[in-house]
Amino acid sequence: MDNKYFIIDFDSTFTQVEALDVLGEISLNGNPDKAKLLQEIVDLTNQAMDGKASFSENLVKRLNILKAHKNHIDPLIEKLKTKVSKSAVRNKSFFKDYADQIHIVSSGFMEFIAPVVMEYGIKAENIHANKFKFDDKGNITGVDASIALSEDKGKIKLMKQLNLKGEVYVIGDGYTDYEIKEAGLASKFYAFTENISRPSVVAKADHITPSFDEFLYENNLPMALSYPKSRINVLLLENIHPEAVRLFKEEGYSVETFAGGMDEDELCEKIKNVSILGIRSKTQVTAKVLENAPKLISIGAFCIGTNQIDLSTALQKGITVFNAPFSNTRSVVELAIGEIILLYRRTLDKSMQMHAGKWDKSAANSREIRGKKLGIVGYGNIGAQLSVVAESIGMEVYYFDVVEKLSLGNAKKCNSLKELLETVDVVSLHVDGRASNKNIIGKEQFDWMKKGVIFVNLSRGHVVDIDALAENITSGKIMGAALDVFPYEPKNNDEEFVNKVRGLKNVILTPHIGGSTEEAQFNIGNFVPQRIMEYINSGNTLHSVNFPSIQLPAWNHAHRLIHFHENMPGIMAKINQIFAKYNINIVGQYLKTNEKTGYVITDIDTKYNQELIDELKNIPNTIRFRIIY
Repeated sequence: MDNKYFIIDFDSTFTQVEALDVLGEISLNGNPDKAKLLQEIVDLTNQAMDGKASFSENLVKRLNILKAHKNHIDPLIEKLKTKVSKSAVRNKSFFKDYADQIHIVSSGFMEFIAPVVMEYGIKAENIHANKFKFDDKGNITGVDASIALSEDKGKIKLMKQLNLKGEVYVIGDGYTDYEIKEAGLASKFYAFTENISRPSVVAKADHITPSFDEFLYENNLPMALSYPKSRINVLLLENIHPEAVRLFKEEGYSVETFAGGMDEDELCEKIKNVSILGIRSKTQVTAKVLENAPKLISIGAFCIGTNQIDLSTALQKGITVFNAPFSNTRSVVELAIGEIILLYRRTLDKSMQMHAGKWDKSAANSREIRGKKLGIVGYGNIGAQLSVVAESIGMEVYYFDVVEKLSLGNAKKCNSLKELLETVDVVSLHVDGRASNKNIIGKEQFDWMKKGVIFVNLSRGHVVDIDALAENITSGKIMGAALDVFPYEPKNNDEEFVNKVRGLKNVILTPHIGGSTEEAQFNIGNFVPQRIMEYINSGNTLHSVNFPSIQLPAWNHAHRLIHFHENMPGIMAKINQIFAKYNINIVGQYLKTNEKTGYVITDIDTKYNQELIDELKNIPNTIRFRIIY
């Protein structure tokens, strides 16, 4: 790389912002027309950057609007230091190690550029920028016209003066950066899009560069990450909350969204280049889908259940799965409480009569829930919180779970499902969707229940025999029912909902919206991406539903290597034998296993070569190997 030079723009490339825009925020503070004037500055900047106006003329116009003073420069510098592009901060060592070959070429101003970039090891003699002109009172009055960069085609004129001998790579976001390549003074132009993407500039690029990571990776230069985040493709299905989209994009990933789900064949085709898949409850991630996903790293279930994912096959392929076990708990609980009240008061039937013009004011069969016995089947996160809320409004709570669970408040544990169903006035299901739970409530279980019971299912559709439920509602054995989930649910909003419980009295039907509140969906959209990104960035598997769980701190002065393997004797020894063979010093090592797999994170403080990596990858029974950083 000794004969290569890297020409890097400053505004919106080395930094996230246009410095003169930030200067305007400072110099125009208190001006009643500040918003209007700032917009004029932005418009002038964009015209110049898109190549639609004279750069030198627009620069003078911007300075005239700013009415800035020398005293504004220090606050500007401090602000710009906090606005360095994230990938530049991440790759600070690159700028220091290649300082002889890096030139900052900017039509901005030396007074604020030099203090910012020199902290990254950029040499003073390699910083090329304009200089301000000041009057005797310190007001900025213009540009030093003796500097080539103050003119139109200024970067071209400067590059001719530099006369660099070797390959020249230009990295920038503006048309003036491309003009260096157009003039034959650079080998390649890289359109930098981490902060802003200008279509007219991107169209001219030899390579689109969403970050410095991408540029370094493309040119086989040392980088902080093992792989550019912009090459990590995220596919989000089923109208996942925009918060998830924002977080993934902010991290630098390429994100594609679809409002609906996909069937198996559609997903098999779409998933081939996907690294992260986000789904809700409808999309089925089968073994066939996973066989067609060679780049898949992680799956996010933006819901509680994960029975729609083949967890075993995902584990075999080294694909982590994360869900949101707590994020929509409160929403489901509130719906359950609300529906129990509505059913006891027969509110739905009364409302339908009113809509039909019938006034039926009567207290017959309308009851309070205070003092009623609530039976919770499944005492997990939702069941336990429902227990607390129900007791606080006067219900007597009973619960049954196949796993031993500590009761909350005064809730009473039942030793069998039969005992619970024979005891309670209200049955509320909160079990998971595992196959063994199919039809756990059927004809026999309905026979155990009291006459006049209220029945609520906000868990999974297949856990209830719908035919038996419909018969018991029709016969009056069940006084009222609320169902949010069904054995078969329409794939989209255009498909008709067909079910035997349609049209039955005192039955509340909702389209799988138990967790569909704005609060819950935002929480889920925030929680799941954070877990996935933490796994990708640090190797942590806390909250994964299929991987051994490890949580550990980042180590700033080491390389982190991940080895995921079948749980076989001797693999840990083989890993460490390879490190010893290459005289690698281990500064931290963490192992966690389950019955099928082992997960090892190793931090090393010395440089490694490709032979070491190849040997670790080729240890028998290795499932997946990753370099984190």
